[in-house]
Order: sequence, then C-alpha cells, then structure tokens
Amino acid sequence: MAFIIGVIMIIYFIEIAWTWQSLGFIEKNKKVIVILVGTIIMYGITSIVFQMAKKGMNYPNMELQNSTKHILVAIFTGVNGIIIMPQIGKMLDKINEDQMEKSKFQKRILILAIVFIACLIFETSYMKQTQVSILKMDSKSVPKETRNQWGRLEEWTKRRAKWKK
Repeated sequence: MAFIIGVIMIIYFIEIAWTWQSLGFIEKNKKVIVILVGTIIMYGITSIVFQMAKKGMNYPNMELQNSTKHILVAIFTGVNGIIIMPQIGKMLDKINEDQMEKSKFQKRILILAIVFIACLIFETSYMKQTQVSILKMDSKSVPKETRNQWGRLEEWTKRRAKWKK
C-alpha cells in the first residue's frame, strides 16, 4: 500500500509541476486556483468513469468497494490531470499573453475534449478489468455474474473461460 501511495504522490507532483510550468507568467494565486479547480474537475470526471466501470460488479462488502474506488480514482485523477491540465495551462498562458485568439482557444479545447473522451473510453474499460482482477484475487468475492461490454448479464464462469483463451 505504501508503494501505491508513493506512486500516487509522484503522479500528483508531476501534474502540479507540469501545469504550474505550463501556466507561464500568470500570477501565482491564479495558478493555484487553476490547479485546484482543474484537479477537482478531474476528480469529478474520474469518479463518474469509475461509477460507469463499476456497473455489474458485485462487491462482497463496502470496504473492498470503497478502497478500490479510492485507489483507482486517486490514480486516474492524477493521470487525467497530466493528460489535460498542462495543455489547458499552455492555452491559458497564451491567451493571457495575447498570443492566441479566443476562437482558436475554443477549437483547441474542442480537439482536446475529443481526445480526452477517447482516453476516458479506454480508461473505463481498464478500470472495469482492474476491478474484475481485484475481485478475482479476493477468492471469497468471485461474482456470480457480471455485465459484458454490451450491458448484458453473463455468467462469471463463461466470461472467465473467454479470458483464459
């Protein structure tokens, strides 16, 4: 657990340092606000992704579900922040320095949002597989059924047989 917490701390340090650097000559207090607001937004988005990935999962107890949620959301909030926040920081700095027009900013934000949505789709799948692996490791908590990628219930044993192939 200490290793995981250390990795999470490193991820957040990279996110904050890179975003701080990308914000350029913007005032320090505004940099802090941008980083805090961005991280809170990333947390919200990552929590929604976790809830989507959790559909169909049958956790044996709330303790396992909560610890899994906290760890996955903490890791992926930082990763999402590393993907998005420095890019937005660069754009905000260019707007602050009058090097970018707002229309160009809007186009770049749209492109960044499309790329981010694609990343979230992969992230949802990865989170689901991670949760399945965690449940699999806990021998008492092997779910009887789960939902496949189309949302239909599938017997755990059938799904497991597919994975072994």
